[in-house]
Amino acid sequence: MPTYRDDVVVLRTHKLGEADRIVTMLSRRHGKIRAVAKGVRRTASRFGSRLEPFMVADVQCYEGRSLDIVQQAESIGAYGADIVGDYARYTAATAMVETADRLTDHDAGLQHYLLIVGALRSLARGEHTPGLTLDSYLLRALSIAGWAPTFVDCAVTGASGPHTAFSPQLGGVVADAVAPPGTPRLDVSTLSLLGALLAGDWDAAEDSDERSRGQASGVVAAYVQYHLERGLRSLTHVDRSAALDRPPSAPSIPAT
Repeated sequence: MPTYRDDVVVLRTHKLGEADRIVTMLSRRHGKIRAVAKGVRRTASRFGSRLEPFMVADVQCYEGRSLDIVQQAESIGAYGADIVGDYARYTAATAMVETADRLTDHDAGLQHYLLIVGALRSLARGEHTPGLTLDSYLLRALSIAGWAPTFVDCAVTGASGPHTAFSPQLGGVVADAVAPPGTPRLDVSTLSLLGALLAGDWDAAEDSDERSRGQASGVVAAYVQYHLERGLRSLTHVDRSAALDRPPSAPSIPAT
């Protein structure tokens, strides 16, 4: 059977039989891959630890009828330990990989791969607070999927902003003339933070206050849940208690 090699990020795993796992991976060139990793639950497994969620690896697989088979796995980014050892990072990463899994069912391009790898790397290194990293990832992942929100000009008419009424259903902020009754209003600082998270402007994002971060997180959650149609189970468990911790300055998630 034909074999192939690719860089992958592990999104989730499921037990199979007594010693195997089904591994769902997002790859650089082959889209989303579901493959069987044989014997990885045995303590003597050669590459079991390299095929855990949040890990980035170079894998060799051969094509099966329904599921591919992992033959080799070499670690590229060992982010799992740094993420699972911190609850806030772990819950943020879990929401990220669930989102990546959902968004790549039909369109798993290179941009999705690069974004999730960059976000997990940033999270593992503690470059930014987990909540900000998560919200930035969610906004940018939805943008890649074709649901880019607007936080300045009207999403309906295109009228120049700023506008303060926000509607997930309409695609972002909207002018007063087209805002549905009861549309919530966002203050200027929250809109600025949302724009910074979408653009990857980390200096502006890190300067935001607790109230703006809380409101922005609610907006992002509402936007994600609307466009994914089914709610993200992991999003309800995200720990945002470290919202105002200030990690040292470091490189941010790479632009895609």
